[in-house]
Amino acid sequence: MLGLPRARQRPHVKLLDDVDRALIHALRIDGRAPFSRIAEVLRVSAQTVARRYARLRAKRWLRVVGITDPYRTGQSQWMVRITATAQGAQNLAQSLVRRTDTAWVRLASGGTEIVLILLTSVGVDGDSLLLRDIPRTAGISSVSANCLLHTYLGGRTGWGKSGCALDDRQQAMLRQGRVDVTVHRPARQLVTELDNALLAALQRDGRASHAELAAATGWSAATVARWLADLQASGVIFFDVEVDPVLFGITTQTLLWASVAPAHLDRVARTLAQHEELAFVATTTGPTNLVASAACTSPAALHHFLTHKLGPVSGILSVETAPVLRTLKAASPVPYTDPAVSGIVRSPRPTLLTG
Repeated sequence: MLGLPRARQRPHVKLLDDVDRALIHALRIDGRAPFSRIAEVLRVSAQTVARRYARLRAKRWLRVVGITDPYRTGQSQWMVRITATAQGAQNLAQSLVRRTDTAWVRLASGGTEIVLILLTSVGVDGDSLLLRDIPRTAGISSVSANCLLHTYLGGRTGWGKSGCALDDRQQAMLRQGRVDVTVHRPARQLVTELDNALLAALQRDGRASHAELAAATGWSAATVARWLADLQASGVIFFDVEVDPVLFGITTQTLLWASVAPAHLDRVARTLAQHEELAFVATTTGPTNLVASAACTSPAALHHFLTHKLGPVSGILSVETAPVLRTLKAASPVPYTDPAVSGIVRSPRPTLLTG
C-alpha cells in the first residue's frame, strides 16, 4: 500500500533503479523472505539486497509491517470523515494517529477534513465510538462513519505500481517459500491475549527476527516461529509494504466517493480494481456506496483518469473527490513516528510494512 515519505523529493529526480524496484516487488510477495532468497531471484548478492533494503528503510521510503485481517478476526472497518477548521483538524489528526485502532489517517480537502479507517469489534458502531472517545476539539463541524463492506483492492491485494518489476518465473520462485493461508486449516476467529505482544512487535517491524520477537514477547525463538507460522497459515496476519508513492512518481493522491446503482456495484468495483491509478477500492454503507483512493503522477493525469477511464464505466451515478494533503499514518496501527519504530534493531532479512 501507499505510505508516507520521510522527506518529499522532486518528482523528476530518479530515486529508484531496477534493483530497488525488484526488491520492493519481492517484499510485496513475501515481506519476510530472507535476503538470500531475494538475491537468488534477482541474481545479485545477498549483501546488495541487504544494503538496498537498509538504505530504503533508513530514508523511511518503505517499511514492512504485519497487519491483522479484519475479515479473519471478526472485526469491522469504518471509513470515518471529520470536518473541522484547519487548526482543529491538525490537532485532532495527531491525536487520532496515536490511537491503536486507527489506520490511514489523512488530511484532505485543503487540511479541513480528516479521513481515517477505524477498526472495531463486531457490533460496535464506529460513529458512536468516535463521538464518545474523540477529544473535545474546537472547530469540529461534522463526523460521519460508514462501514467498509468488501475490499476489492487493498489489504492483501497491494498497489499495482509497486508490484510490476518481476516476471512470472521470479514471482513463482518467491511464492515457493512463502507461508500462505491454508484452506484446510480453520481460521482463528479472534486474536487472543497471547497474540497481542507478537502482533504489536510485527506492527512496528514486519521483518523483525525471531530473536527480536522472542525478546519482545518473552517467548523462545522456537515458540515465536511456530506461533507466527500459525497466524499466517490461518490468515489472521499478512504482511504489507508501506512505500513512499513519490518513489513511483506519484504527486497527486485523491479520495473518491461514488454512488453506484446497486445492480452494477460489484461489476463497477471489480472494473475499478483493475486500474493502475487506484490503490484502494471498497464498497461501503452510507450516502455513497463505493470508496476508492487514486494515485496519479499529476493533476492532469487525475483528470484523464476521471474523464477517460472512470467516466465511461456504466452504473456510476455520481463521484465526489477530495485531494489528499498529507498522510499522517499508513496501514500499520503503529505510526512511523513512534520512537519504538526507529529504535528497533533490524535483522538482515527483507520485510515490508506489515504487522
